[in-house]
Amino acid sequence: MTIWYEVLHPISQVSKLLQSEDMCIDTCVMNMNDLIIHLNKYREEGFEDALNTTKGIALEMGLEPDFPKKRLKRRKKYFDEDNEEDDEDKSPEDSFKCFYFNVVMDAALMSLQTRFDQMKDFQRIFGFMFSSRNLKSLAHDKLKECCEILADALQDGEKEDVDRNDLFQELKMLQNVLPDDKETVIQILDFVKIMGCYPNTTIAYRILLTVPVTVATAERSFSKLKILKNYLRSTMSQERLNGLAILNIEHNRLEKLDYEAIVDDFASQCS
Repeated sequence: MTIWYEVLHPISQVSKLLQSEDMCIDTCVMNMNDLIIHLNKYREEGFEDALNTTKGIALEMGLEPDFPKKRLKRRKKYFDEDNEEDDEDKSPEDSFKCFYFNVVMDAALMSLQTRFDQMKDFQRIFGFMFSSRNLKSLAHDKLKECCEILADALQDGEKEDVDRNDLFQELKMLQNVLPDDKETVIQILDFVKIMGCYPNTTIAYRILLTVPVTVATAERSFSKLKILKNYLRSTMSQERLNGLAILNIEHNRLEKLDYEAIVDDFASQCS
């Protein structure tokens, strides 16, 4: 329980921060990075502290703070095996650390690292557009580089959602006229739409705002809607909820769909 508390408590704190309405991806990536560093440090140095804390709790409860020792099972060694110490010869503390503590920490770190890599990749592509502060802080050469990365990400073969050169020129102009109080992506998009002279910038911000916030999974459940109903339900239309439920129920057909064709059709209708 001591180990689980030390693992889940910082994860819970970061999770609450990530669920706030005004959380931006920059802060999200920073918090995730700090969390991974903390858990890596705990994996390397935290076992002894956890062991001492647990022994103190056991003494307060009148329990013996010792690991039960099991009788070692000796097995016959064959001629081609080395003489290194077997896992069975480890002390109870070492066995617990190897087969429980390290396994728990590695699983937690692997799961967090996967999500962290996805966030970093998203930040690499769209990070300079998250706020007026980010956009205005870029020099022209760096802004040009960011536009190239974004245009490459939004390119499918010879088709481009945005013209990289026009986008660069539009964002250079936007750096000079964008008010400092336009901090969120939605505020920047509203300002750009009112101005009416930034077509590529408008497309880029619209794509940025289409990042999905919930998905339907093929998890078995008595209630398919229960999988989809979360804290976002109050802002989700009934039509969208029904659509997600159908996707979940008919996941076998969903696997056979051509996503590229659907995305191309949707993009052509919205352009």
